Amino acid sequence: MANEKMGWVGAAAIGVGGMVGGGIFAVLGTAVSMAHGATPIAFVVAGVIAVLTAESYARLSAAYPSSGGTVVFVHQAFGHHLTTGATNLFLWVNYLVTIALYAAAFGSYARTFFPSGGVFEEPLFQHALISIGIVVPAALNLLDASLIAKSETVVVVVKLALLVVVALAGATSVDVARLSPSTWPGWGTTIAGGMVIFVAYEGFELIANSGDDVEDPKTNLPRALHVAVLFVLLLYVALAVVTVGSVGEDRILEAKDYALAAAARPALGEAGFVIVSVSALMATLSAINATIYGNARLGYALAQERELPELVQRQTWSRPVAGVLLTTGLALLIANLLDLEAIAILGSAGFLFIFLVVNGAALRLGREVGARRPLAALGCVGCLAALVILLKQTWADNPISVYWLGGIVALCLVLEAALMKQRGPVQVG
Repeated sequence: MANEKMGWVGAAAIGVGGMVGGGIFAVLGTAVSMAHGATPIAFVVAGVIAVLTAESYARLSAAYPSSGGTVVFVHQAFGHHLTTGATNLFLWVNYLVTIALYAAAFGSYARTFFPSGGVFEEPLFQHALISIGIVVPAALNLLDASLIAKSETVVVVVKLALLVVVALAGATSVDVARLSPSTWPGWGTTIAGGMVIFVAYEGFELIANSGDDVEDPKTNLPRALHVAVLFVLLLYVALAVVTVGSVGEDRILEAKDYALAAAARPALGEAGFVIVSVSALMATLSAINATIYGNARLGYALAQERELPELVQRQTWSRPVAGVLLTTGLALLIANLLDLEAIAILGSAGFLFIFLVVNGAALRLGREVGARRPLAALGCVGCLAALVILLKQTWADNPISVYWLGGIVALCLVLEAALMKQRGPVQVG
């Protein structure tokens, strides 16, 4: 009996679950530290770029429904050569960065359950919490990846319900003076703040990977993409309004890495703080588990395409063990070498570039996929401008992140060139 296919609601749930998988718990404090009273505007700016890119994904996924998603779109539009191979490797690395981001958020929220002082204030203790956030889901992947996957729907419903409760309850304690234009920084800084937290919108592209499992993909995939991104945009803006409007900025900055829990205190008290923190732990662990699972399989697919070493596609016990171990090890390095803000910058810059390429694919294949070329072009311009603004701001404030980004891009190009030299370019027919 064939597997029952999902409709647009199920596909949209995948995207919403991916976007609200941990990013908002991690980056809200960073957004406030940059955009201040204009934080809701920053989320809108980032959301507009996500909406434009979702339109490109909608047209491409409807034309090429498959589990390959972004990788398939890149190959269809630009062929298979050094730069496209390196782009696909870069996508794989960016999922490692998102794992590190979720793990950093897990460590920050887990830390709130321990007393102040002593060993609990040591950096080593924080690194231990971060590492636990990666190692435990990785172990579950190796033993039985379905353990968390079976509860994924429950986790998504619970965290969304809690976030909606926080937004609604917090609306009663908003001080609009904290959101007035007098509290806004310059437009350049506000937009840069939106780009730093752009990674919070990463996840809607997972809908494209569900193309094989969606009924009537030409209709349901575009609908799911649009609904998912618009819903999350509205939710993020509401949470930003509540956070900035109900909590003093000095308190937000003090609790920067767990700002969403702090935002629940004014309306819901200590119980709200604890509930949001527990929700964050559930959401980040679930997101890490799902991303390790997905990235190991993306690595397996890239190894079959000869864009990663052959070792990555070797399976043990019918599972991509090598891929899981490689994903886990590299994510642990990133999570423990960089701070949360630097990881968020790397993730946002990486996905802005990937989405620039996808918008370019929609523009190039416009006639074949039925894309609205003006919107695809606008998506390209938006992603490129956002990436330039982000890199300029990062170069001034956190140049080490730019060096890391450059190093990752160079590594992807070198690795792809080495693999092509060893095995020859892949011919796509």
